[in-house]
Amino acid sequence: MGESTTASPSKGWQGAVLKLFGATDFTITVTGSEVVTDSYVRVFFTGGGLLEKTPVHPTMWVRLWFEADGSLHQRGYTLVDPDPASDSFAIEFAVHEGTAARWAQHVTAGETINATVMGSKFAYPDPAPAGWFLAGDAASLAAINSLLDAISASDAPEVPVTLWFEYQHPSDRDLPLRARPGDTVHWIPRGNGSAVVDAVRAAATPSPDHHGWVALEAAATRAVTSILKKDFSLGRKSVTSMAYWTEGKSAG
Repeated sequence: MGESTTASPSKGWQGAVLKLFGATDFTITVTGSEVVTDSYVRVFFTGGGLLEKTPVHPTMWVRLWFEADGSLHQRGYTLVDPDPASDSFAIEFAVHEGTAARWAQHVTAGETINATVMGSKFAYPDPAPAGWFLAGDAASLAAINSLLDAISASDAPEVPVTLWFEYQHPSDRDLPLRARPGDTVHWIPRGNGSAVVDAVRAAATPSPDHHGWVALEAAATRAVTSILKKDFSLGRKSVTSMAYWTEGKSAG
């Protein structure tokens, strides 16, 4: 009788579609991890050539593939402090009930995971906006921080930034948000899903020379994006938005 083998989990139709559109796969290796708060974990990686072959940009994200129920499922995560010289970066995980969060809480150095690069893009506005409106939460913290870093490194580092940050846990107030001294941060407790939307609407003032960036739950993302366009008078190309998760559906 031949030796039995276990088939590797398949990426299924998602992997096939990504490959069809030219996605690039990498095997990245865990080098360590740290607990940031009781609801937030940071995992460190070497990229297996990822940053050698992929130009870094603000809010850059990759798809990680997690095994569950005999198959692989992908989730998108922003790279934290990517360093092309050492091909290293971190990824942060908001802790909740989900395959990805459990993986992040128990992973050890030396373990590997597959990462796919496709779909991540961000062009810094040209000309630079006179100010920024940002709206996000713990799931988009890494992207918000990368944007704040990019603004600080731009030709107009002192432009005003207004941020609405929705939080769920008291410890979220201790997350490493890289707001600068001149930035305005509104901490919005997560309630029935409309609190952050109401807060943005209440602050509406025509600001056509600003840029908006939104990454919240799907319904909130749509609502805030609409407010920025209609009530803040931002043009279609002056708002960047992406739903980072959906109410009632695990983010990982």
